[in-house]
Amino acid sequence: MQEQLQQQCFALEDLQQLLKQFSEQLTIIDVRSPEEYIENHIPAAINIPLGELQAHSKDLSIDSIIITVCGKGGGRTAEAALLLKKSGFSKANFLCGGTFGWYA
Repeated sequence: MQEQLQQQCFALEDLQQLLKQFSEQLTIIDVRSPEEYIENHIPAAINIPLGELQAHSKDLSIDSIIITVCGKGGGRTAEAALLLKKSGFSKANFLCGGTFGWYA
């Protein structure tokens, strides 16, 4: 599990495993707009749009395992995970395939 926490892109199976084993220490952040989030999102995810993430990072636990998600799991989620890592959140990663992959 430790090597999974070091990777940048989490596979869907890895996230499902984390939800089972470490749900108390896990934060899933959907970085899409509120309108996109309302349409469809991972049930455990909270919505913090990418443009607001820096301002809201103070509300997150520095020790949390953070997985960022959006629709396809690419640009915005990678940018969000990198932003969080640069802010000291060493366990920040993003979901490969995003929300669309969750519901595929």
